[in-house]
Amino acid sequence: MNDKTELPTLPDRLSINPRSKFYSEEILKLDIGIRFNGKERSDVEEYCISEGWIKTAAPKALDRFGQPMLIKSKGTVEAFYR
Repeated sequence: MNDKTELPTLPDRLSINPRSKFYSEEILKLDIGIRFNGKERSDVEEYCISEGWIKTAAPKALDRFGQPMLIKSKGTVEAFYR
């Protein structure tokens, strides 16, 4: 069964943080994968395809609100449905 024709198009920019203006609960309910520089990543907090970057959480660093600090990495970004 191929349900990929009914799936919405992935946005250019998406975040998993509900406080972000790029957060979309409807899209995040679906199983989304991110490929960065040819490797599939599972630790991506936010991505932007047109600008070519992803943000991942730093291992131990927290900001002043107790949220993990994000590291921005530039490269080729591809988003897809699994």
